[in-house]
Amino acid sequence: MNEENSEQKIRIRLPRKGEIIGFVEQRVGGNRMIVKCTDGKVRNSRIPGRLRRALWIREGDYVIVLPWEFDNNKADVLFKYNKNSVNVLKRKVELW
Repeated sequence: MNEENSEQKIRIRLPRKGEIIGFVEQRVGGNRMIVKCTDGKVRNSRIPGRLRRALWIREGDYVIVLPWEFDNNKADVLFKYNKNSVNVLKRKVELW
């Protein structure tokens, strides 16, 4: 293997149209949590029913949220970043 090409490329899911990266500040019970978003707002977020068993989220995790159309103070959690992805994301995107 060539030493120059030994670096592995990591593919990271970036937010799509309308989605925002956020940081889970606090779990408030059930499937709800307080998320600080990169746009400066703090949103009361929930995990949708189809993802409840697939996403295990703790305080301190980075997630992608989709704000509700009719209430911008609430959002749905769509994706959770793992630790390696967060490190690469911090290098590529300014998070705060």
